[in-house]
Amino acid sequence: MAPPPLGLIAELTHRCPLQCAYCSNPLALDMPDSELSTEDWLRVLDEAAAIGILQVHFSGGEPMARRDLAALVRHAAARGLYTNIITSGVLLSDAAMAELLDAGIDHIQLSFQDAGAADGDRFGGYRGGHARKLEAARRIREAGLPLTTNFVIHRQNAERVEAMIALGEALGSERIEIAHTQYYGWGLLNRNALLPSFAQLEQANAVVAAARERLRGRIVIDYVVPDYYAARPKACMGGWGNRFINISPSGKALPCHAAETLPGFVFPSVREQSLTAIWAGSDAFLRFRGTDWMPPACASCDRREIDWGGCRCQALALAGDAAATDPACARAPDHHLMALAIGEAEGAPLDLVPRRLKQS
Repeated sequence: MAPPPLGLIAELTHRCPLQCAYCSNPLALDMPDSELSTEDWLRVLDEAAAIGILQVHFSGGEPMARRDLAALVRHAAARGLYTNIITSGVLLSDAAMAELLDAGIDHIQLSFQDAGAADGDRFGGYRGGHARKLEAARRIREAGLPLTTNFVIHRQNAERVEAMIALGEALGSERIEIAHTQYYGWGLLNRNALLPSFAQLEQANAVVAAARERLRGRIVIDYVVPDYYAARPKACMGGWGNRFINISPSGKALPCHAAETLPGFVFPSVREQSLTAIWAGSDAFLRFRGTDWMPPACASCDRREIDWGGCRCQALALAGDAAATDPACARAPDHHLMALAIGEAEGAPLDLVPRRLKQS
């Protein structure tokens, strides 16, 4: 049996006040009436603690759209789970902050769409959102919690990475994440308007390298590059079914947040099966776990237990086969598809399709 997962990603809801065009949520978002109940989530948290999970990451959508968030945090903390909330911050009022502190929250990750209000509000589709985020950061720091600020980078804001890092520093972040858009869900739909040029990537790389040197010992900077310019794939989620269980708002257990795009799978529901049974015995978690499933290019590679074959969702999106070698790998038969995608994005319109709960 595989070792227990490190973390549970609890996608409480797909509801969100923001409309970010790079969101990795699926295009077919779960409706509010399909969401797990409070009682369902409490049971899931009990099972997570029982099988040895150490961390729970409350995400969405916007997890603070759930009125029971503080109760879930309290329950997780009482079960010995480290609790983290990944939030846009626009709903983090004084009252909400007080409730979360009383519940025992350990950490809050705060996302920003840009370094300034005009572009931040434009990309988030939420007037006044940037100002609310600044207030949320202040509340988190005044509460004595560690602050992680997340900035998503793409073609339309890549020139402002230096200003983003400066903002994270000014807000008192202990960790700053500079993450290029990952092309799943709405991000994939909007890829041509979001994929940066090679020159933009090189500039961002240089800015991050300089900031890491300047802030060494004070602020940790995590940097996630776009796979489309990579020579080797990333170990997506630490490897399929290796480290995380992702629970969708409606209760589907997924090896990663984008796995629902894969055809030929029946993803088990926590309404019907325990986390133990799902982790240890479901085809959804076993099919690409380890190395036995790998095509020859991966099975013979000395990095096979480092990158675990890369991303299955990306292999499907680009190569049309979830079992193929991730095209991000320079050794992949389909690596040329990355260059084709980059070429397709060059000169493409910058129009974005905003993320909405219901498409018109």
